[in-house]
Amino acid sequence: MLVDSFGRVATDLRVSLTDRCNLRCSYCMPPEGLDWLPKPELLTADEICRLVAIGVERLGITEVRYTGGEPLLRRELVEIVGRAAALRPRPRLSITSNGIGLARLAEPLAAAGLDRVNISLDTLDRDTFVRLAHRDRLEDVLAGLAAADAAGLRPVKVNSVLMRGVNDHETVPLLRFCLERGYELRFIEQMPLDAQHGWRREDMVTADEILGTLTRAFALTPDDPAARGSAPAEVFLVDGGPARVGVIGSVTRPFCGACDRVRLTADGQIRNCLFATEESDLRGAMRAGASDDELAERWVAAVRGKRAGHGIDDAGFLQPARPMSAIGG
Repeated sequence: MLVDSFGRVATDLRVSLTDRCNLRCSYCMPPEGLDWLPKPELLTADEICRLVAIGVERLGITEVRYTGGEPLLRRELVEIVGRAAALRPRPRLSITSNGIGLARLAEPLAAAGLDRVNISLDTLDRDTFVRLAHRDRLEDVLAGLAAADAAGLRPVKVNSVLMRGVNDHETVPLLRFCLERGYELRFIEQMPLDAQHGWRREDMVTADEILGTLTRAFALTPDDPAARGSAPAEVFLVDGGPARVGVIGSVTRPFCGACDRVRLTADGQIRNCLFATEESDLRGAMRAGASDDELAERWVAAVRGKRAGHGIDDAGFLQPARPMSAIGG
């Protein structure tokens, strides 16, 4: 198994399929975009599927989430999902996406074996969307959400990042929107993972602030804390349930002690933490002829060195050189 020195077991694999994205969200990258990874540096579909198979069949991975950048931009996505769904034991499969293009791909992905989706939606206002994402694509995102629900990719989870003075007035409207449609909303504290390295704590809307705003409009009661396990979100029943809302306090309420995640970047690097400053190269070893056993050993060693926490509050904290789009959520 993928066990670190603190006894945490990694069973949740996040696989970045590309660092490219068709939005330019200000908490992730600059309006002009970034220098994308050259295609020869990206893992091929066969390489991705091989590494996922090693993780599932040899190392105890039970859940695989495909991320980016924007995973829907990966041309072989349906094939990659289908090959993972054929593994035994079968992992639970999901994607984290901005939803653009999902109106077309939701049914093929469901047929291939995708179980559910997480879709980013930070605002319901078109002008604010353009301000945040530097693209006029709100209607495409909403269409993607509806298509995912219609295709049975449930629960449809919505991820929202609130930014002070930009969209923090939409806390309640976003939850009402999701409640009306049966989506599960997760508010996420803004993290220091932007390419511009412009994150400032004072601009971040905290978990306490989010909950304070929500409790003025809804009755929130904590869901069963024992059911949370290693999930990053604190979940609350809304007005007695069954509807729920989650808050992911990555910065102010870290959940590192129960973390079960490990990440594979689009260029084949293992990261044992979202905020890791070191990586372990599987692509180079694989292309040099390493066996499955040798790749598994490298992976085990990479996870063993995982630190106790992300250290954002430490005086010596250094933001990772890679932004979120190049790491994969």
